[in-house]
Amino acid sequence: MEYKSQNFPPQIRIPATYMRGGTSKGVFFKLTDLPEVAQIAGEARDKLLLRVIGSPDPYGKQTDGMGGATSSTSKCVIVSKSEQADHDVDYLFGQVSIDKPFVDWSGNCGNLSSAVAPFAISCGLVDPERIPENGICVVRIWQANIKKTIIAHVPITNGQVQETGDFELDGVTFPAAEVKVEFVEPVSDDTPMFPTGNLVDDLEVPGIGTFKATMITAGIPTIFLNADEIPNMQGNGTDNPFNGTELQSNINGDKKALEMFETIRAYGAIKMGLISNIEEAKTRQHTPKVAFVAPAKSYTSSSGKAISENDIDLNVRALSMGLLHHAMMGTAAVAIATASAIPGTLVNLAAGGGERDSVSFGHPSGTLKVGADVEELEGQWKAKKVIMSRSARILMEGNIRVLFN
Repeated sequence: MEYKSQNFPPQIRIPATYMRGGTSKGVFFKLTDLPEVAQIAGEARDKLLLRVIGSPDPYGKQTDGMGGATSSTSKCVIVSKSEQADHDVDYLFGQVSIDKPFVDWSGNCGNLSSAVAPFAISCGLVDPERIPENGICVVRIWQANIKKTIIAHVPITNGQVQETGDFELDGVTFPAAEVKVEFVEPVSDDTPMFPTGNLVDDLEVPGIGTFKATMITAGIPTIFLNADEIPNMQGNGTDNPFNGTELQSNINGDKKALEMFETIRAYGAIKMGLISNIEEAKTRQHTPKVAFVAPAKSYTSSSGKAISENDIDLNVRALSMGLLHHAMMGTAAVAIATASAIPGTLVNLAAGGGERDSVSFGHPSGTLKVGADVEELEGQWKAKKVIMSRSARILMEGNIRVLFN
C-alpha cells in the first residue's frame, strides 16, 4: 500500500524546565526561548501555554500536556533578565485553566515564587558575580503580574544551586533544601489593604446568606470567612457547620458546596472592586481566593499525620480555581500572615486575637508557619514584609514539543 504524506504541520521544540516550587509544579521558560510572537503578551502566548499544559481538556485530566489536572499543577512561568532597577530577574506567572481556554494573569503564585530564583541561577539569568561559590545567593525578583518585589535566599554549593537537604514542607513528600522567600511590601501604597475600608464586613450573598468577611489584598486578594458561619451544603443530611478541619475529600466531590463557594467568591470580588458584575468572575478564576478560618482544632491530615491543636494557632482552608487546595497557596499564606498580625480581622480573632508577628496554621496537608511585619500609619495598615520558607527543585529539563503555528 502506497503511503501518502499528510499535510500536517510538525511540532516545534521550545527549551523548558519542569519544576516543583513549594506545593506546586509548573513549566518554566526563559522569555527569549519562546517563539517571537509569544514573547509578548496576547492571544498567541496564551494559545501556546494552553497547548503546552494540555488545556482546555473536557476530561479534566490534561493527559495531552504537561499539566497535572489540579490548580497546583496547571501553571506556567516566564522569566527574563530584569528591566527594573535593583532587580535580577522579572517573573511572570500564568495560571492555566484546566477545562476552559484561558490563562489567568491576574495574580502571583507564591509557591512557584520559591522556584524562580533557582531556575534563574541555573539558566544563567543571574549575574555570576552575585552567586557565591558556597553560601546563600540573594536573588531580587520583580513579580510582573502584581508589580512587587520578592527576595529569595537560595543555598549554593560549589557554585551550583543546592537542591537536596533536610527541610520538610507539609504537602511535599520528600525533604529538600530550604529556600527562604520574602514578599516585600505585598500591598502597593496606592492600593488599600482592605478595599472596603473595613477589617470585617457583612458580605451578602443572595440565595445563600450574609457572612462576616475579612477581605484583604496582601499577597493575593483573599476573602476570609468564619468556618462555622458557612452553611452545610454537602448533602449529608446533617446541620453540622464547617469547622476548619475539612480535607479535599469532604468538599471537592460535592457540587453544591463548590457552587456555593464560587458564588461567595463572585460576590466578594464585586465588593472588593475586582469585577463589576457576576459574569466577570468566570474569566477571573485565579483571584480572589476564598478561605475559611477556625480556632485551632486537632485533626488528621491528608497524609495521615496527626495535627495537634497545641501545635497551631488556627486552622485555615482555602479554595483555588474552584476546588479546595490540597495544602495552602503561597500567596494565600501571605494574606494569612498579614491578616493574622492585624488585631480584629477574622484571621487574627481565630488565632486568639491580639498582636503577633507570626502564626502557625493547619491546612489539609499539615502545618505552616509564616511571619509578617505590619504597621498602622494614619489609620491605614501597611505590610512591610512577609516571610516564609519553601523548597524547590528541577524535575526535568530539556525541550517541550508542542504544535504551534
